[in-house]
Amino acid sequence: MLTHLETIHQQPAWRPMPTSVRASFAEPLPWDGEGPAAAYEEFVERVLPYPNGNLHPRFWGWVQGNGTPLGMMADMLAAGLNPHLAGFDQAPALVEHQVLAWLAELMGMPRSTSGLLVTGGSMANIIGVAVARHAAARAAGFDVREEGLHGARPAFVMYGSVETHGWARKAAELLGLGNSSFHRVPVGEDYRIDVRALASAVAEDRAAGKLPFCVVGTAGTVNTGATDHLCALAALCRAEGLWFHIDGAFGALARVSPALRAAVAGIEEADSLAFDLHKWGYLPFECACILVRDADMHRAAFATTASYLNATSRGVMAGGLPFADRGLELSRGFKALKVWLSFKAHGLSAFARLIEQNVAQAEYLAGLIRSHPHLELLAPVALNVVCFRYAPVGVAPLALNFINEELLLRIQEAGVAVPSSTVLDGRFAIRVAIVNHRSRRADFDTLVDAVTSIGRVVAAQSAEASRFSRTHSSHD
Repeated sequence: MLTHLETIHQQPAWRPMPTSVRASFAEPLPWDGEGPAAAYEEFVERVLPYPNGNLHPRFWGWVQGNGTPLGMMADMLAAGLNPHLAGFDQAPALVEHQVLAWLAELMGMPRSTSGLLVTGGSMANIIGVAVARHAAARAAGFDVREEGLHGARPAFVMYGSVETHGWARKAAELLGLGNSSFHRVPVGEDYRIDVRALASAVAEDRAAGKLPFCVVGTAGTVNTGATDHLCALAALCRAEGLWFHIDGAFGALARVSPALRAAVAGIEEADSLAFDLHKWGYLPFECACILVRDADMHRAAFATTASYLNATSRGVMAGGLPFADRGLELSRGFKALKVWLSFKAHGLSAFARLIEQNVAQAEYLAGLIRSHPHLELLAPVALNVVCFRYAPVGVAPLALNFINEELLLRIQEAGVAVPSSTVLDGRFAIRVAIVNHRSRRADFDTLVDAVTSIGRVVAAQSAEASRFSRTHSSHD
């Protein structure tokens, strides 16, 4: 694996899997083992060469972490020790407590803040909204854990912008609220939530007898990297008595950098905050965090009792199982070790420099796009996400969408780079999300060269196909 990481820049950003390799995964259940050496060779031949590319310096398709050698080895140490992290009187639990205290301090939240490390941003966000639901039900005079949402309960409503990540719909459905309870609020030209429209929506829902309970602000939207006006949202939530949850999946970690901290101002005012260490923390999957300001409410939303899980005053169960009382899982792995080792080994200043580097790279790419006559920037570059398209003069809008969609696929299939896509105001966009510590400016030069050269070919083929279609239509 170390050799693989050392040579990653020499490999394609992504390579299609041969049919023979794909077919090999349909082999029957192996009752008789072939031995570890033979199994390992199959890993080297059939698995190692065909990842989705997120380790590569020109992977910018989605906000995915790249991992580090130290993080990889920390996972090996964690798996070797194999502790059960529901709690227990053990050093690994103290490591997680310390990591959570560090993360609360980093985000400007009080020392009394509760937290939990989980698999990813979706789970972290769902836990935050679950605590918000419990708090709202308690304020309304009932116990949602005991009574559910049956009967003549008011319709709970949560709010977020139309740019909110898809986890919010899953949360509404999973928590028994229903998708219709998630009120999607418009955004402005900067792709930030319209705070006035939000205030009007809350007032209208209250007048209709509904129970507004939670506002979701986003620090770093998926599509464009925009960050909502978090301070304004915090003020609105205080005035309206609403829970303020922030989805900071990748954007929250901009707070590591003193130079970028203002971009996410207001994070410290959240009632709950979710973010991923395996995104802009550059660590291996899986490691996300949920922080909850009210530790008692956090525990009240999830804690259970069982005779076989009772805390003792001494021995292995001394201190009980605090992490099991903060989320859905009882069995938990040692996710905190890779955070703890990485923070101690590298220091937060190293992470700050890398995050600043990614933001500077986004500005560099945006500059290349602005200066090129055949490229068009499609959204403001708020942080580290760049949305653009190949747009030669004289090509119809619908044709541009087709050209850019085909162009994107060819760039990926050629192994040049892995950007992804989105659609902004009906325009197909090539989306470059930069959370990659291996990327260099030359990689963005390579991307622009590939987009323009492959774009010319695709545009010419598209024009020829259009002429052919018109000719044959006229003959018919």
